[in-house]
Amino acid sequence: MTHPAPGRCAQCGTELPASLLRCPACGTLTHAIALDRLAKEAKALEADGQATDAMARWNQVLALLPRDAPQTAAVLRQIESLEKHAPAKAAAARPKGLKGLWVGAGTALLFLLGKAKFLLLGLTKIGTLLSMFAFFGVYWGLYGWKFALGLVLSIYVHEMGHVAALRHYGIPASAPMFIPGLGAFIRLKAHPPTVGQDARVGLAGPFWGAGAAIACLGLYSLTGDGLYASLVHIGAIINLFNLIPVWQLDGGRGIMPLDRIERGLLAAAAVVGFFLTHEATLILVGLGLGVQTFSSKQGEGDPGVLLQFAGLLGILGYLSTLRGPL
Repeated sequence: MTHPAPGRCAQCGTELPASLLRCPACGTLTHAIALDRLAKEAKALEADGQATDAMARWNQVLALLPRDAPQTAAVLRQIESLEKHAPAKAAAARPKGLKGLWVGAGTALLFLLGKAKFLLLGLTKIGTLLSMFAFFGVYWGLYGWKFALGLVLSIYVHEMGHVAALRHYGIPASAPMFIPGLGAFIRLKAHPPTVGQDARVGLAGPFWGAGAAIACLGLYSLTGDGLYASLVHIGAIINLFNLIPVWQLDGGRGIMPLDRIERGLLAAAAVVGFFLTHEATLILVGLGLGVQTFSSKQGEGDPGVLLQFAGLLGILGYLSTLRGPL
């Protein structure tokens, strides 16, 4: 196929709006050349054993395909197949003892420093900066500028975790936007094509948020400043709250691929966590998981997502026990 003139169908020359994925006159796919290139790249990555990179390419293919195109179903099957073979990434290990706390805090600090360039990327967007400043101003008036700054940065890291996961799968997303009193959100340019990917994108926010809380724990250990203890506690509570499996919260997306047994195990883990930590948010998570265990809509099971969810319950429940002066 020859390269078409900008805004015109390569087959019949019909003028096409940028949003159309198929020519209305002859039915030719608007992005046929790009689709061919991306498919070849995805197959080459598969042959090289790079399953996660191959999934990202196939997701880019999906974004350029009409939903009713014959190729769409085949691409979805390919993504689902690759998900089963992609290496699972452990969410994190629960710190054990003082040495474990130092190792965990150091690891979190190194992780966030390694992602510094990516984290700064969102701050180049004027909309993000303005909404962050408004959010910061509200909490400055209530708790002082130091706590307000720590809170806004912790939430920012949480949201950038979602963005990082989406980019990992080749799905574009906006930088975070803040709403004072409510939190922050990102806008997806395309939705993850499978419940497994959507669950991992959902859990990535609390995972990065836990990393920010553990980094604050390291700063508290170094300085003894109660401000950092407060940020550890509030960070843990915010991310635990996001694991409640209702509405559009991260936990609601995280449980979608899980079957009845896996949901029941998580519900039991949340209840046990409550008795160990006395953190009431864990009861809300457990109740939500209990309801979802008996929901008529069940997933096919995903041990990787189960481990990530359970790991987050353990880590965040543990961090919630640290309380500062605020």
